[in-house]
Amino acid sequence: MRLRGCKIVVTGCAGFIGSHLVDRLLAMGNEVVGIDDLSAGKTEFLEGPAGNPRFRLVEGDLLTMKLEPMLEGANTLCHFAANPDVRVGASNTRTHFDQNIEVTFRLLEACRKMGVRDIIFPSTSTVYGETEVIPTPEDFGPMIPISLYGASKLACEALISAFCNTFEMRAVIYRFANVVGTRSTHNVLHDFIRKLKDNPDELEILGAEPGTCKSYVHISDCVDAMMVAAEKSEERVGIFNIGSLDRTFVRDIADIVVDEMGLQNVKYSWTGGVQGGRGWIGDVRVMLLSVQKLEALGWSPSMGSSEAIRRAIREILSQ
Repeated sequence: MRLRGCKIVVTGCAGFIGSHLVDRLLAMGNEVVGIDDLSAGKTEFLEGPAGNPRFRLVEGDLLTMKLEPMLEGANTLCHFAANPDVRVGASNTRTHFDQNIEVTFRLLEACRKMGVRDIIFPSTSTVYGETEVIPTPEDFGPMIPISLYGASKLACEALISAFCNTFEMRAVIYRFANVVGTRSTHNVLHDFIRKLKDNPDELEILGAEPGTCKSYVHISDCVDAMMVAAEKSEERVGIFNIGSLDRTFVRDIADIVVDEMGLQNVKYSWTGGVQGGRGWIGDVRVMLLSVQKLEALGWSPSMGSSEAIRRAIREILSQ
């Protein structure tokens, strides 16, 4: 997939991962049109691109706006707009259908009409559900998501695959582990830091001790992996796991946050969680992705989970 000297459209451009992707694509000499409704994204994440004549921001709702004019002359669509909150699916079953599945279909149809042949799409480790195959490879199956968010992303993967094979398009799909780092706005790190700022003596932790055990990857490693996969994949629909080589418990994350905040003798108060100790409904207990497919293309993470978490905490605290 060609990603240099092109016109590329990035949805969700003001979000955590999307804004980092915009930075990288501009640095590679591309013209970038960013689309965001700014409901979750932040314009301050685009301060660098805003001064670049090769960047244009379009504010709009992908569910209702006309998409074809935004895609005119584009080589590639990077569709990073989505509702990533796993927990919201338990209270609003429509959200992930509308904002993830429906929007993805509308964009694919617009790409078909406008002749945009290359698609880059961020999926998630949650499409696998709870698997006993650890590390989990891309060809694992059957995939049985346990959250509406995971189901919506799996449906998007299926739509992309069908469009690519029907209309001779190409796609690269990334299944992310937990991505952390600068510009993140919500995750367990933010939750712990906020709670400890309010009460430095006690930390409420969702779930049962020692908590879930998952892989975490820093945004810098994540963006590097995305570029390697997109530029080197030779498949019509290339699917790549992106994560670290290890995993860590929630209890260990709490320890790192406490240490980085310079606190001592913090009492951990576990809520007990739901459904046998999950932090919330749809929370996968154990996750570690195999990244051998990407390693074969020359990428490997520079940080393990704990190092990525510690660096991200420092970045959050410095903001």
